[in-house]
Amino acid sequence: MYAIIEADGVQYKIEEGMTLPIDKKEFDVGTTVNIPTVIFLSNGENSYWGKPYLEDVSVDAEFLDEVKGDKIVVFKKKRRKGFSKKQGHRQKYTLLKINKINVPQELFQ
Repeated sequence: MYAIIEADGVQYKIEEGMTLPIDKKEFDVGTTVNIPTVIFLSNGENSYWGKPYLEDVSVDAEFLDEVKGDKIVVFKKKRRKGFSKKQGHRQKYTLLKINKINVPQELFQ
């Protein structure tokens, strides 16, 4: 079974047990959160779309850790002007572990 959720305006395809990097949030490690914004749900045979979200369907996730992404190098240069500038950036992420997709029994009978 998999689902598509929305978190901070970004849609993610998730399955139970997977680890998901999202933009940094200020939570303690080990905190459990419930995400009610499920857009799509499928078990391989049946699929359900929300308008815009599915009712009575949610996702339980746990905050694991805060990590940094890969370094991005931005280099600017103007030829024959003596101008060059080098910048770097590392995005910070929060890792979520998807524990359970809560689905009512009447959906998949």
